[in-house]
Amino acid sequence: MSSQLITTDLVALDANFGDSIESVITNLATLVHDTGRATSVEELAGPAIEREAKAGTGVPGGVAIPHCRSAAVSEPTLAFARLSRGVDFSGPDGDAYLVFLIAAPEGGGKAHLKILSKLARALVKKDFLEALRTAQTKEEIVSLVLDVVNAEKPKKKAAASESAPAAAAAAPAPSKAADSQKTRIVAVTACPTGIAHTYMAADALTQTAEERHDVELTVETQGSSNNTAVSADTIAAADAVIFATDVGVRDRERFAGKPVVESGVKRAINEPGVMLDEAIAASKNPNAHKVAGTAGAASSSSVEEGEGLGWGKRIQQAIMTGVSYMVPFVAAGGLLLALGFLFGGYDMANGWQAITSDYSLTNLPGHDVMVDGEMMTFKKAGFALYIGAVLFAIGQASMGFIVAALSGYIAFALAGRPGIAPGFAGGAIAVTLGAGFIGGLVTGLIAGFVAMWIGKWKVPRWIGSLMPVVIIPLLATMVTGLLMYLLLGAPLAAIMEGLQNWLSSMSGSSAVLLGIILGLMMCSDLGGPVNKAAYLFATAGLSTGDEASMKIMAAVMASGMVPPIALSIATFVRKNLFTPAEQENGKSAWLLGLSFVSEGAIPFAAADPLRVIPSMMLGGAVTGALSMSLDVMSRAPHGGIFVIFAIEPAWAYFVAILAGVIVSASAVIAMKQFWPNKAAEEAAAKADKAKAAA
Repeated sequence: MSSQLITTDLVALDANFGDSIESVITNLATLVHDTGRATSVEELAGPAIEREAKAGTGVPGGVAIPHCRSAAVSEPTLAFARLSRGVDFSGPDGDAYLVFLIAAPEGGGKAHLKILSKLARALVKKDFLEALRTAQTKEEIVSLVLDVVNAEKPKKKAAASESAPAAAAAAPAPSKAADSQKTRIVAVTACPTGIAHTYMAADALTQTAEERHDVELTVETQGSSNNTAVSADTIAAADAVIFATDVGVRDRERFAGKPVVESGVKRAINEPGVMLDEAIAASKNPNAHKVAGTAGAASSSSVEEGEGLGWGKRIQQAIMTGVSYMVPFVAAGGLLLALGFLFGGYDMANGWQAITSDYSLTNLPGHDVMVDGEMMTFKKAGFALYIGAVLFAIGQASMGFIVAALSGYIAFALAGRPGIAPGFAGGAIAVTLGAGFIGGLVTGLIAGFVAMWIGKWKVPRWIGSLMPVVIIPLLATMVTGLLMYLLLGAPLAAIMEGLQNWLSSMSGSSAVLLGIILGLMMCSDLGGPVNKAAYLFATAGLSTGDEASMKIMAAVMASGMVPPIALSIATFVRKNLFTPAEQENGKSAWLLGLSFVSEGAIPFAAADPLRVIPSMMLGGAVTGALSMSLDVMSRAPHGGIFVIFAIEPAWAYFVAILAGVIVSASAVIAMKQFWPNKAAEEAAAKADKAKAAA
C-alpha cells in the first residue's frame, strides 16, 4: 500500500453529520475526497448508500460499517466518525455512534480486503469498541485502528481458528475421544460483498464459542479475502453445521447429512450464542433438519437453503425464483416475435408456419402464399417475409417454454435438481390442458413439494444414489401428472379460460381500473415481489397473442418505466431537494427508465421511501390508466422505448408515459418541497461547502 489505511484527516470525533444514513455516508465520503483518495464524493457515497439500502450495516455495540468498492477510490481507505447524534443503520442496539466507511478501489485485488476483514473482526471486541468511544484525540483513533489491521494473526485456542478455514484445512480432524463433552460444530459465513459481515459473523461465533466449554467450533468464511475450505475430515467429525449466509453456501453438498441451523449472516453477529445453542440441540435431535445430499432431495448448493424460513416465505421465494428463470424465455421469445413482425409485417402471424415449412433462402415466398389450402396475400414478400416468419417461429418456440420454465424452476427452488423434471413436465401438462400460467404455478409447487418429501425418505444406501436422478423425478412426475389429469387440470383450465374471457371483454372503466391497479403494483416496490407479480401476470398472458393481453403488457411496461425517468427529471429540475448521491444517480436513471428497468429508482426509494414511493405510485397509476384507455398494445415483453416498433399506437404509448412522468416528478418535488428532507438539505450544504473549499 502506498500510504496508511487511515490518517487523522480521515477521522472526525464527536461530529454532527446529520440524522440520516445518507448524510453520514456523504460526510465520510467527503473526508476521503478531501484527502485526495477519491475523485468524487458522489461516486463514492452513491454505491455505499445503495449497498446500505440492500441491507443495513449496523452491528452490535452501536457501530455501523458502510462499505463499497468504487472506481472513484484510488487506494484502500478507512474513514471514521464518532457521532454526537446517533443514526439508525438498522443495527440491533438502535442508533450507531461509531461509523467506519470502508472505501475499496474497484478491481483492486484482494490484499486490502484481508486488512479490512481484520477491522471487521475487531469490531466484535468490547475492549476495542470502548477504546474508540473514549479516545481523546484523532491520533489515538488512528493508532487503535492501525494496531488492529497491522497485527499479526493472533494465537488461537484449539477450539476455534481465526474464521478457521486455513488452519482447519491444514490441521487433522479433531478426535471425538479427545473431549466427549464438547459438541463439534462447523460454521459457514458469507455476505453479498464478502468484506465485512462475513468476518464479523465468523468472529462473533468464534469468540462466543471460546468463552464456552461445551463447543468446539470451526468456521469457514466464504468471503473475499479467505476462501479456504474446511477439510473433509473436519466436516466428517462435526456434530452439526451452522450456515449464516445471505448468498447461499458454496459446495453445500460437502455437509450432506449433517444437522443444520440456518439464518442470515447478521443473526450470527447479533445472536451467536443462540445459534450455537440451536446447533447443539440439533446435534442431539434425530429428527433435526439435515443438509440434503446425494441420498436426499438434491445435491446442489441451492437446495433447501430456506428450510429455516416460514412456509409462506419459502413459497414466495420459490415463485420469485420461477419468475426470474422464466423471464429470459419471455424476453428472448417476445423480442424475437417483435422482430418477426418488424421484418415480416403483422399479417405474417397468420401464415408463419406455412412460410417457414414451404420456403427457404433459395425459394423465397411472394406476396401470395398457400396457407391451409387457401391462398393468402401478405403485405411483404421475399426475404423480408421469410426472415420475419423464421424469427417469429423461433420466438414462438421460446415462448412455448415459459409455463414449463416457470413450473420447473419453482420446483427447483423447493427441491433442487430432482424437482426440475417433474416441474417441467407439470408445466407442459398445464399447457396441454389449457391451464396456462396458473396451472404452471400450481404444478411447480406440487412437483417441488412432492420431490422434497420423497427426498426425505430414509432408504437403504444401495438405493440412495438412484434417488435424485431416477426415483425422485419418476415418482414426482407421476404424482404431478396424475393430479393434473385426474383432479386439477379441468378446474384450473376453467379458471384460466374465465380469466382470459374477462380480460378480452374489458373496456371502458373496467380496463382503466385494471390499468390503475397494474400501475400501482409496478411502482410500489420497484422490482420487488409486487412489481414482479404484475410483470408475471402480463408476460404469462402475452403468449396467448390476444389483444387484451397485449394491452396489459403495454400498461405494465409503460408504468414500470415511469419512476426512474421521473426521478431523474426531478433531480435536474430541483437539484437542491436531493442528496449529492441522488443527484449522481439521477444522471443515469433516465436511461434505465427508458430501458424498462424499474430498479433504477431503488436508491431514491430506499433513501426517502415516504416521499418517493407514493409519488411514483401516483404517476404509475396515471400511466396504466391512460395506456389501457388509449388501447395501447405491446407485442414485446421488455425493452422499453427500444422496442417501440412492437407497440401500437406509438403516440399513445408516449403520451401515457409522459403523463405519468410529469405527475410523478411533480409529486416528488412537491413532497420534498413542502415536507423538507433534512438529510438532503444537510448533505447538499456539506457538498456545496466542500466544493467551495476546493
